[in-house]
Amino acid sequence: MSRFEGKSIVVTGGGSGLGRECALSWAEEGGSIVVTDLIEQRALDVAAQISDKGGKAIGLKADVTKESEVAAAVDKAVGSYGKLDIMFANAGKAPAGMGSIALEDFTEEQWDDVNDVVYKGVFFAGKHACRVMKESRTGGNIVVTISAGGHNQYPGFGPYCAGKAGCIGLVKAMATDWGKYGIRVNALSPTHGMSPNFGMPQDAAVVGQSYEEYALAQEGATWDPYTRFPGPLKVNRPPSLRDNAAVATFLASDDSTYMSGITIPSCDGGNFARTSIPIPENWSLDDQIIL
Repeated sequence: MSRFEGKSIVVTGGGSGLGRECALSWAEEGGSIVVTDLIEQRALDVAAQISDKGGKAIGLKADVTKESEVAAAVDKAVGSYGKLDIMFANAGKAPAGMGSIALEDFTEEQWDDVNDVVYKGVFFAGKHACRVMKESRTGGNIVVTISAGGHNQYPGFGPYCAGKAGCIGLVKAMATDWGKYGIRVNALSPTHGMSPNFGMPQDAAVVGQSYEEYALAQEGATWDPYTRFPGPLKVNRPPSLRDNAAVATFLASDDSTYMSGITIPSCDGGNFARTSIPIPENWSLDDQIIL
């Protein structure tokens, strides 16, 4: 397929995980990519992989908490490819402690450390994409990676979840204000099938697998959805980065041309389908009292 033929694309957080998966895939479908990452070598490595396969890509260091670096990435795409069609605001950061700090114990510095990436960084990406897209008068497309944590709370992830929830509103605001320029803005909220690099040190090797695939490989185990997967949906393989990339691809491509302001929970495994009340199967009112 060639859904991104002739498209100029910026991917933030493109050195690992979902960003890397999408950068590689979209380049194979004809996209010209500016791969950005806080770790420059990661961005350069992904760009080299694309170039080695005959695609077009530039690797660039960009810290999304610094507006000037986000603006520079957008300008790099315009300067190199003549325009910007798609901004994938994907960069993320885990909160300090990875779930071990109580909400009331987070410092202002720790709060800002995560939200400058997952919330303000999305605003910078959207703002500077809009800046060039509206001047082109041909519209554009902004896709945002949010998280299931924007809809439901992960214990110990209070600052992160608050920022991701804010992003759902920000997507709606950008879609509303920039729709008049032909710019559409949508998001995906992954639950499963994301990269363990999210919780690893920044200098860790790029895994290229989902949490679930990585755990299986580390244990030398085989996949059993009935014992290893907590969601209602049982599939005979673990969730992967590709499952989330497929939703991101739909939103980034012209297949979703008439959508804007929407956030899609991706790779949720049915987790958004049922209540958390522990109701067993085959229950009846005769033997169940639900308080």
